[in-house]
Amino acid sequence: MADLGVLSACALPIVIVGGIAVLSSVRIVMQYEAGVKFTLGKFSGMVNPGVNFVIPVIQSIRTVYTRILTIDIPKQEVMTKDNVPMGVNGVVFFKVEDPEKAILKIQDYHYSVSQYAQTALRDVVGGKEMDAVLSNRDEVANEIKVIVDKETAEWGIDVTNIKIQDIELPADMKRIMAKQAEAERDKRAKIIESEGELLASEKVAQAASLLAKTPGGLHLKTLLTISNVAAFDGNSVVFVTPIELLEAMKGVAGLTGAAKKKGE
Repeated sequence: MADLGVLSACALPIVIVGGIAVLSSVRIVMQYEAGVKFTLGKFSGMVNPGVNFVIPVIQSIRTVYTRILTIDIPKQEVMTKDNVPMGVNGVVFFKVEDPEKAILKIQDYHYSVSQYAQTALRDVVGGKEMDAVLSNRDEVANEIKVIVDKETAEWGIDVTNIKIQDIELPADMKRIMAKQAEAERDKRAKIIESEGELLASEKVAQAASLLAKTPGGLHLKTLLTISNVAAFDGNSVVFVTPIELLEAMKGVAGLTGAAKKKGE
C-alpha cells in the first residue's frame, strides 16, 4: 500500500504535465483564417481550419484573416494640378490571397497597404485638376486601386476596391463655386424664358394670321375680349365701336387730308 501511494504521488505530476502539454499543443484555426506553421522558426507549411496539433516550444502557428479587410485612408492635404488645395480621404478594401507571402515578405501588411494607399492618393489627385477630381471620383479611385494593387501583389494582397469618401475644399473656393453655380442657374432660366417668349410670339403671329383670314374672326375675338373684361368685378365701362365705323372714319380722315394738300 505504501508503494502504491508513492507511485500515485509520482504519477500525478506526470499526468498534470502531460495534460498541459496536450492542451498546449492544440491550435484551433477558424474558417475565415489561414494558418502558417513554423518549426524551429522556419516555415514548414500551411494548416487547415479546424483543430491542429503542434509540438510545444518547437512549433508555432500564426493565423491570417482571409476575409475582406477595411482600412481608412486618413485625410490627405493635396495640391491639385491647377494649384487648388483640397483634403481627400478614402477607404481601402483588400484581402490576403497568399498567407505565406503576407507573413514572410512583409512585417505589417495592414500598415504597408495604408501607406501605399496614402501615397498613391496624393500622386493621383496631385496630377489632376480640381474639376476632374470632383466630377470623376470613381476614375480617381480606380487609378489609386491599380497602383496599390500592383505594388502589394507580391505580398499576397489583393486590393478589391478603393472608394473616395470626402473631398474638402477651402472656404473661399466653396463661395466661388456657389456663385458660379448660381450664375449658371440664372443663365439657364433666362434661356428657358427667352425660348418660351419666342415660342409664344410665333403662336400669337399664327393666331393673328388665322383670324385675319377667317371672315368674322376679328369680331369673334372682340366679343371674347369683352366677355373676359366683363367677368372682372369693377366699374369699368367698355365702349364698343364697330370696325366698319372705324374704317369709315379712317377713310374720311384720308380724304380730308388729301383735300387740304390739294388746296395748298
